[in-house]
Amino acid sequence: MPSNNTLANLFATIYNNEIRNKKECIAIPASKLASAVLRSMQRNKYIGEFEYIDDGIAGKFKIQLLGRINRCGVVSPRYSVRKNEYIRWERQFLPAVGVGILILSTPLGVLSHVEAQDKGIGGRLVGYVY
Repeated sequence: MPSNNTLANLFATIYNNEIRNKKECIAIPASKLASAVLRSMQRNKYIGEFEYIDDGIAGKFKIQLLGRINRCGVVSPRYSVRKNEYIRWERQFLPAVGVGILILSTPLGVLSHVEAQDKGIGGRLVGYVY
């Protein structure tokens, strides 16, 4: 029975291939949210290039791994985060304040918590990477 949570599949695939020291991986299925999360991870130098492959079904991503991820995961349920609450969520999901990123869905798109803090906006917590 395939899982409905495409983001959980994405993070699990990346993490499993990362701990096996693979150079790249294929994440199935693709989604717009998954694409935006990958872009955010790429901006923060956790992954290299990634490309969308249209297989005629749901599509998939080919992701270049850099060996920089110790842990990543989806946050479910997607908690609302106010612009002044980032430290609290960093303490909950990251090993130390300033290590790793929280990934949020905001009105300005999918951003890391650092970018959202700089812009002074809150959002919904979708995942974390460190």
